[in-house]
Parts: sequence; C-alpha cells; structure tokens
Amino acid sequence: MTVEVSDHRRRRRLRHATRVPGHRILAAALGVVAAVAGFGIVFVETSLNLADDGFTTEDISALLPSQTPSATPSATADADPEDLSAGKALNILLLGSDTRLGDDNQELGKGDVGGMRNDTTMIMHISADRSRVEMLSIPRDSRVAISNCKMLDGSTVLGWTGKFNIAFSNGGQNGNVAEAAACVATTIYDLTGLLVDHYAVIDFSGFVEMVDALDGVPMCVTEDVYSPKAHLDLEAGAQVLDGTTALAWARARTGYGLGDGTDLMRIERQQELLTNMARKALGLNVLTDAKKGTKFINALAASMTMDPDLGDSRYLLGLAWSLRDFDTENLYMATVPWQYAGDASGDVLWTQPDAQEAFDALIKDKSLEAVLEPESETDTTTGSGDGSTKKNNTKKGSSTSASPSASATPLRETQDEILADCVID
Repeated sequence: MTVEVSDHRRRRRLRHATRVPGHRILAAALGVVAAVAGFGIVFVETSLNLADDGFTTEDISALLPSQTPSATPSATADADPEDLSAGKALNILLLGSDTRLGDDNQELGKGDVGGMRNDTTMIMHISADRSRVEMLSIPRDSRVAISNCKMLDGSTVLGWTGKFNIAFSNGGQNGNVAEAAACVATTIYDLTGLLVDHYAVIDFSGFVEMVDALDGVPMCVTEDVYSPKAHLDLEAGAQVLDGTTALAWARARTGYGLGDGTDLMRIERQQELLTNMARKALGLNVLTDAKKGTKFINALAASMTMDPDLGDSRYLLGLAWSLRDFDTENLYMATVPWQYAGDASGDVLWTQPDAQEAFDALIKDKSLEAVLEPESETDTTTGSGDGSTKKNNTKKGSSTSASPSASATPLRETQDEILADCVID
C-alpha cells in the first residue's frame, strides 16, 4: 500500500512480501519493542527496577536444540543504554496466546476454552546493523511435522504431523507458556534450521494493555464492519481504536466487512494494525517522556512472558537505543509462502523452495524483501490500499539496507497525520 504524504513528509508504504493472507496478529504490539526506539531515554533507575519487577521471565534454553550465549545487562541509568547484542542479528519468537487463564482473558476471549493455543506466531528479525526489522508470520494452519518437545519436568511430549499451532498446545499441556514457546521454537528449528535468540508470549489482556498504553491505535477502516460474535461494530473511516476494540478487530472472523471468515483473509488489516502502532509509538516519543514511558514499559512488563535477557529492562532499552535511527520504512512484514493443501482440511502447505529461502534469509541476515520480492521496485505513486507492491531491481538474497546513519532523519508522524492518510472510495 502506498500513500501520498505532505511535501514535508516522506512517502511511505506498507509492504507485504507476498500477496498471501496471514493469520491473527494478537502479538502485533510486540513489534513496538523495536519500533519504539530512536529517542533519548530519560528513565531513572527506579522506573527500570519497577519494570523489572513486573516482567515474567523463564529460561527455556535447556529445552531447546541449542542455545545462544546470554548477555549480561550492565548499562546504567545515567549513561546511554548499551546494546548488549551489538553486531549480532537477532531472531525473536513472538507468540500470541488465546489462553483463558485469568478473569480478564476469559472475559476478553468471550468464554472458557480449554487448553492453550497460539493465535499468532511471528519471527521478528533485527538485522546486525540495526537498519532492518522484519516480521515473518507462520500461518497457524500450516500442515507440518510437529517436533517431540521436552518439558521442564524431564518428560517428552510426542509430536505428529498436523496444524502448526499444535506445537504450542503440546508444549502448553501443563499450563506453562514458556514450555509452549520452547515447543514452538524446537519445531521451527527442526523444520527450518533457524534458532531463536529470544521469545515473548502475550495474551488477550496484555494486548489490550499495550494498545491502551499508547492511548489507542489510529486505523483506516475501509468499509463498515459488523461482527456480533466479536462484539465489533465500526463505521468506515479514520478512527482510533482502543485496546478492546483493536483486539476484536484483530480476532474477528465472521460478520459483515471481514471477507470470507477464513483465518488467512485477515493479513492486510492485521499488518496495518501493527504498522500503525509502530508509527504512533515513534511519533509519541514514548521513551523521552518519563510518564508516558513508564506507563508503556509497565504495560509491556505486565503483558508478557519472555526469556530472562529480553525481560531485563536494561537489555531491552539498550536494544531500543541501538535502533534510534530506525525508520518504519524499513519495517517489512511477510508470511511464509504457502498454498492450500487442496483437500477439505483447510490446511495450507509451505511452498518450496520459497519458504526455506525465507528462513535462510533470517538465518544469514539477508534482506527478507530481497529474497521474497527479488524484482520489486519502490512505487512513488499514490496507492489504493490494496496491499499491492511494485518491484525494484534487487538481486535475490542480497541485503538492500545500509547501516543507519546518525545524520539521517527517520520518519516521525503524529496521530493526526496517520489518520489523514485515510481515504475511503
């Protein structure tokens, strides 16, 4: 999608690697962890300690096929935060859980559902030079070989061939989202060879808190939407969605204005939700305002379960500081290339070799866009919002992004400017 902006603002586009639908993006707010970077950080030590106290962390390295060296946070509050993974590309496993544990999750999920599943699986890749943030989504209905998964008590849950989200369900049999994340990470490694450096899991209430910490997310609703099941009723036009409404928007499957109701038909609005959250967070200068920053970090802390390194505020803020020149123009989102299985199951199959090439790009820190759109070309015309992309002359597998420049002026937009981009035919 390409949009025309004012003379004083740069043209930008929401880029999709493939014209294929994806899946629910309840973990979309996690992308803001990277996108919110770029400001002078004013948190005092007390704020950092309060955030650390709120993080829920669990080490799953013993459950994984291999482990990466852990960083030891050492930055102090009165110095520029230190990127403790400087010079290293990072692959962060982001998972959105549909658990109904807790009154808030049960209310937001509209009912008690047994077991534990993940509505969203994404790999967030942060390039070694910190110039690119790429999201690769794995459709939950992908038919794959689920790995045997180790549990913290020493037992093993046997896997089988089925939908990808079985991995999270198998690992979550004991009600532990960390074990569930470990099972997903193991399955990804066995399928692709990609090792994750960090993981984070968010649930319904956490998603709502993240959006509300930003005082809502600006969205362009292109047609009237009505979904009684999702408790969603929106008129076409530019508007700001609060956390509860944004959750319903991300989860809705049936009703008017939502396509045919399949999980794979929701990628455009879900990726736009993620992108607009990042755009607003950047424009708000969240980390330069102690009050806003504390609210955001505390919401982040209360929202997720993650590994000990990612769950240390100094490590997280150091990573954010290293992304201070990051521009949402370099936020690239894609779905693993897929095709329908061609039977009554509704499953999808990864198309090869394209799917493995996408994972290889993450492993080798190559531009994901260059691999999936080798002939794409940046379009400078006004877009219609249909998610289409133009082509550029990029060699397949090459990296197209230069290291961020300290003199560069990354794009920053106000909420009003984001909403002004909304044009309804």
